[in-house]
Amino acid sequence: MSIRDFLKKQFIDVIHWTEPEDGILAWRYPMQDMEIQNGAKLTVRESQLAAFVNEGRMADVLQPGLYTLNTNTLPVLTNLMNWDKLFQSPFKSDVYFFSTRLQTNQRWGTAQPVTVRDKDFGAVRLRAFGIYSYRLTDPRTFHTKVSGTKEIYRVPELEGQLRNTIVGRMSDTFAESQVPFLDMAANQIELGQRIAEHLKPSFAELGLTLESFVVENLSLPEELQKRLDQRIGMNMIGDMGKYTQFQVAESLPIAAANEGGLAGTGAGLGAGFMMAQNMMNAMRPEQPGGPSPNNPVPPPPAAPAPQAPAAPAGEVKFCFECGKSIPKRAKFCPECGTQQ
Repeated sequence: MSIRDFLKKQFIDVIHWTEPEDGILAWRYPMQDMEIQNGAKLTVRESQLAAFVNEGRMADVLQPGLYTLNTNTLPVLTNLMNWDKLFQSPFKSDVYFFSTRLQTNQRWGTAQPVTVRDKDFGAVRLRAFGIYSYRLTDPRTFHTKVSGTKEIYRVPELEGQLRNTIVGRMSDTFAESQVPFLDMAANQIELGQRIAEHLKPSFAELGLTLESFVVENLSLPEELQKRLDQRIGMNMIGDMGKYTQFQVAESLPIAAANEGGLAGTGAGLGAGFMMAQNMMNAMRPEQPGGPSPNNPVPPPPAAPAPQAPAAPAGEVKFCFECGKSIPKRAKFCPECGTQQ
């Protein structure tokens, strides 16, 4: 190397990094045509880690603090470079900074309903969404498996992988818990903690630590939610017989106000009672000799035909033909039809 080329070389005396924006997980210090001077200073701030990579191999990882770069502060790199005691010449090595800040308000959710088995409803499809937070804690693993030699690696690049992992682990949690849907929906905090325990090993495989996991909502698709509402309504009704009586009592004022009054709705009420009776018998367990599809419940007896009220004494007379008592003002006998 000529003296001119040597003078053109740039030597690094201070190495540090301040995050210009949110969402950066890893950043490579620019090293093109530059070498690190012996005794250079390295500043690693809180919420950061720094790592030296030599010829593709991860060497030393430094915690927050101020370092003077020599063989004492870089023992692994010293061994890789075969330095004896204190090195004197500049050296070239890649320096990566990693952000260990808490990555908050990360969203997750099921793009499609997840089908799981349920004790109460059989197989159901669930939808869920929420938030989670994590931090980078293992630069070696993250650099080896995720960021690699990229100059900069951001949070959105990892978002899809983490979200799909969450949905997959969530399905396993539902299947293993054997907890009915209604119990899960009522205990979302405990559900989130249980899912988090299943997720932590998957995050650790990427060099990350899951700090929090929250289930904000757990629901059924719209069509299944309607069925659930119907079932809740039936449970609230309870005794079908009492409910039918209540419905009949509620309908009496309406029937009285209609044309024809109560007599015009008698047949409808009788049919309603018969329907209610059949529904109650269908819900009861079949008993020997009891009602069944082959032994239906007999219809209730027909109501007696209404009869004309009896006329008061002193306002009657007797038919000339048959001798039956008839109203005094009647012109024809209702029994034999003889004119009076």
